[in-house]
Amino acid sequence: MSLWLIFIPFISAIIGWLTNWIAIKMLFHPKNPVNILGLTFQGIFPKRQKQFAEHLGKVVSSEFLSYDDIEKKISNPDNLRKIMPIIERHVDDFLQNRIAEELPFLSLFIGENTMGRIKRSFMSEIESLFPSVMKHFAAQLRSELDLEQIVIQKVSSFSSDKLEAILLQIMSKEFRFVEILGAVIGFIIGIVQVIITILTIY
Repeated sequence: MSLWLIFIPFISAIIGWLTNWIAIKMLFHPKNPVNILGLTFQGIFPKRQKQFAEHLGKVVSSEFLSYDDIEKKISNPDNLRKIMPIIERHVDDFLQNRIAEELPFLSLFIGENTMGRIKRSFMSEIESLFPSVMKHFAAQLRSELDLEQIVIQKVSSFSSDKLEAILLQIMSKEFRFVEILGAVIGFIIGIVQVIITILTIY
């Protein structure tokens, strides 16, 4: 068997890796349109950045961070129970200190039992009002804050370098896998070529 046949799988592996490496680079480069022989070339992400931003904005606002999810989260009674101790401390401070400071004459006629009843009334009212107040807040947030447009504007304003850095940070392992896969497939194709050549010649 000729010595050059041994190198075919390795050469094919290098070609496979190099082809995929170039393909990945072409996702981001060239960043600006380049005309070659009448054809315009530009990296896919720089060329489609606006469309990418619009699609990402729709996905984020509808799937990842919808207003319905926000409303459910902030109006959940379990969340109220978590913050009730903080509210209770503020109510205590208001009844025991602020009233005495603002209305010292009135505080002389309010005993601890009355203060306790007032506090319980405050806490009960807060607990019953909290879900509806939070739902109203979420509705107001929906009308004033357009998540989709915020994402679109942010991503559209990214520089090509920043967009490339973000995507590489997220998908670096996947890109590396694609490069290695190209080398493996190239190596396998090289082995097949060697086998076919041997069977043909010998």
